[in-house]
Amino acid sequence: MASAIEFYFDFSSPYSYIASEQIEALAARTARPLQWRPILLGAVFKASGGAPLTEVYGPKARYAVRDFARAAAFAGVPYRHPTVFPIGAVAASRAVLWLQREHSPQAVPYIHALYRAFFVDDRNVGDATVALDIAQSLGIDAARLTAGVQEEEIKTALRVEVEQAVARGVFGAPTIFVDGEMFWGHDRLDQVERWITRGPF
Repeated sequence: MASAIEFYFDFSSPYSYIASEQIEALAARTARPLQWRPILLGAVFKASGGAPLTEVYGPKARYAVRDFARAAAFAGVPYRHPTVFPIGAVAASRAVLWLQREHSPQAVPYIHALYRAFFVDDRNVGDATVALDIAQSLGIDAARLTAGVQEEEIKTALRVEVEQAVARGVFGAPTIFVDGEMFWGHDRLDQVERWITRGPF
């Protein structure tokens, strides 16, 4: 069986959101399984010395906000820059890991619902109450999910995801690994597809 496309993402990353709307089609076209791997950019930045683009001083920060919207429009993805930005989405990321373990068919729809809530409807999915409300709207058992995100095993799983990502050289999101090769950014999806279909370059 062909190796999976590993998709590292963060809920506060506009570029991860844009890629999330395209990555499944890419996986289907290339007949590769897809692994969704939530990480926390705050922890990644702490390890790598990075910072959110909008917290960089001056013109680069202003450019980033414009580029988020332009990149989404170019990809045909709806986008509204959130009022609260950036956010930390620990609870939402833990919820994804719990769903992947307990109810895997619900995990990806939940990821999409969170992203669209944040980057289209301007709902702060970093708020655990909002993340839970979105889960309930999808028919996910709220009581079990609430307990699940507090499990030490799930807390550890998210910490390990971040640590492993940093150890692999991840410094931002989205980051995609295929056949051991790392690609950073939503604008590298064409390269990922060429790598799979025509071989390394």
